[in-house]
Amino acid sequence: MRKNALMGSLAVVVLLAMSGCGQSGSAPESASSDAGSGNAAAPAPARPPAPRPQPIVLPAGTAIEITVDQSVSSKTNNAGDRFEASVAAPVVVNGKQVIPSGATASGTVTVAKSAGRFQGNAELALTLNSVTVDGKTYDLQTSTFSETTGSRGKRTAISTGVGAAAGAVIGAIAGGGKGAAIGAGSGAGAGAVGAAVTGERDVTFPAETRISFQLSQPVTIQAPLS
Repeated sequence: MRKNALMGSLAVVVLLAMSGCGQSGSAPESASSDAGSGNAAAPAPARPPAPRPQPIVLPAGTAIEITVDQSVSSKTNNAGDRFEASVAAPVVVNGKQVIPSGATASGTVTVAKSAGRFQGNAELALTLNSVTVDGKTYDLQTSTFSETTGSRGKRTAISTGVGAAAGAVIGAIAGGGKGAAIGAGSGAGAGAVGAAVTGERDVTFPAETRISFQLSQPVTIQAPLS
């Protein structure tokens, strides 16, 4: 009887000892886990994206000077034909470049009267329809640039006098309804156009001819990021 009681007590002691070892062995592991989680660095907060520049409004009357990328002629083109162009000079508003030089543009032939197809003088008229800035295309409403044959003496004078005021001379000649839209700042372009129509029955604007259009309606353009 005593022997049985002693054996039972011994078993209890052994069980308690084993239980204590298990608890003491797990405690450091838990502490180590807690210490490891405490040392982990918190992720850095993400930087907010840089704000985009505010859109800029180009008012009516703003000049956009382009060079035509291919020859356009009253003899070979028809009203409604599209032509491709490149912006020849940057458009700047309040010191901020809005349309860079070299931006792609496109326009439409609005009048194409060949001397061989119509009675009277040949006539060619263009308008600018769109410009692309930073991959986005903006629709434009502009003045019409037109030339007719029949004023040979006047146009010869323009082609030989390509000064800074040549654009103003074009405007004066166009006062009778011709509607030329070249400004005084595009004298070289005025000379090229004048030479193209001098002595010819048809009107031709060769590739690289510089022409200036004016916005007839304002347009809002997202300013470039750079």
